[in-house]
Amino acid sequence: MTTAVKDFVTNTIKRDEIDRYLIGGKDFIDDTLIHAQIAAGARPEKSRVRGIIAKALSIQRLDPEETAALLNVEDEELWEEMTRAAGDIKRKVYDNRIVTFAPLYCSNLCVNNCLYCGFRVDNIHERRRTLTLDEVRKEAEMVCKIGHKRLIMVYGEHPSSGADYIADTIEAVYDVKAPVRNGIAQIRRANINAAPMSVVDLKKLWKAGIGTYQVFQETYHHKRYSEVHPSGVKADYQWRLYALHRALDAGIDDVAIGALFGLYDWRFEVMGMVYHAIDLEDRFGIGPHTISFPRLNPAEGMDLNNKSPYMVSDADFRKLVIVLRLSIPYSGMIITARESAGMRRKIIPLGCTQTDASTRIGIGAYSDAAEEQESDRQQFMLGDTRSLDDVVREFAGMGLITSFCTAGYRCGRTGDKIMKLLKSGVEGKFCKLNAVLTYKEWIDDFASDKTREAAEAIIQKELEQIKADPFYKNKKLLTTFDDYLGRIINGERDLYI
Repeated sequence: MTTAVKDFVTNTIKRDEIDRYLIGGKDFIDDTLIHAQIAAGARPEKSRVRGIIAKALSIQRLDPEETAALLNVEDEELWEEMTRAAGDIKRKVYDNRIVTFAPLYCSNLCVNNCLYCGFRVDNIHERRRTLTLDEVRKEAEMVCKIGHKRLIMVYGEHPSSGADYIADTIEAVYDVKAPVRNGIAQIRRANINAAPMSVVDLKKLWKAGIGTYQVFQETYHHKRYSEVHPSGVKADYQWRLYALHRALDAGIDDVAIGALFGLYDWRFEVMGMVYHAIDLEDRFGIGPHTISFPRLNPAEGMDLNNKSPYMVSDADFRKLVIVLRLSIPYSGMIITARESAGMRRKIIPLGCTQTDASTRIGIGAYSDAAEEQESDRQQFMLGDTRSLDDVVREFAGMGLITSFCTAGYRCGRTGDKIMKLLKSGVEGKFCKLNAVLTYKEWIDDFASDKTREAAEAIIQKELEQIKADPFYKNKKLLTTFDDYLGRIINGERDLYI
């Protein structure tokens, strides 16, 4: 380990930026309490469960005891009711759209030793690389040519990919202009998945134009966290737990939470995410913009990923997604290409709002155009590497409109503003209009003939619903929408309401 890396590990954590959030020296995750709440929720009465479902349908975040009751449901009839409610909540808040994005991995050098991650510092099988800014631009250009408008940029935790590098890569991505079928394509929203940082460093990212800041706690259980994170900066549970608190204090107003299911009991992790949402709401009035629930996947040189005693079955995975949708009803829900195409088809109708496609997570893999995954240069193995065109066509067959919209962020519908709009169902109304506009733009610029046919049928269905909805007439939005749609058909781009 070089002196620079040693200094980075020693000096990254700012203890005062943890202590300020603690109450009585403790963080907001009480392991004993959570286990007790799960146990106390056993055998919930049907009437209570139905009352909890009704609360979720009113787009109110559930209390931990209510979530614990749902986690204990065994009655199949109640699970069917919860399943229907999950779909209804998603449509009420986000309509019947699904947003797509692409991950862009910029570096795999890392100081941490996470026992499940291909990037871990002790993994001698991993080929290490940090992309130059020119390489980042090239990767972004390739993603633009696929048709994506959103990125989630991913970085290892290392001095070579600190806040200054991340800020530079964000600016580099926004500078890219790629020629496509009908003009120029650009990335309009660059979210990041990166290590926890100090408030000073997070302000650099805000200035660079960061989208959503995503940090997964991985596991909320203190003891298990220590077991699977034996060394490195990430070994500090509380530094990671309060990463999003610091981000909000730094001015970043869209944050995202997640857990890696398979590290510990899935019921505990669901409860941990509910407590995380509660603490963010209580302190900042802003809950998580999105929540993610990836499962452990195979990774080069990682035994835990196949041997963990907490692996989540497909049946339990379905349950945890339903309970999360009901428990934090205003949040977007992300299912990724970790899952197989078949599993994604089953899980998306349960309330998911975002997913990736044409996914490559090897460092520099979009530019290399590698046909096969290469385990020695990526964090884990994927379950679904289908093209964006294939995924969009499949969604059309499911009756879903694929949205490439980034309007809300650029119109200021973020932070506490979007929370209110989501809970009231109003944001979904704007999203429907912008989904149609961006969908039509994408069809004309990127779709194959087969996908175009399926997608145009979805647009006609959406237009009928828009014309029939009095909201749009009352808000005098139809004239603007019709004008924008016509201009997009005639070749204009990036029009939004």
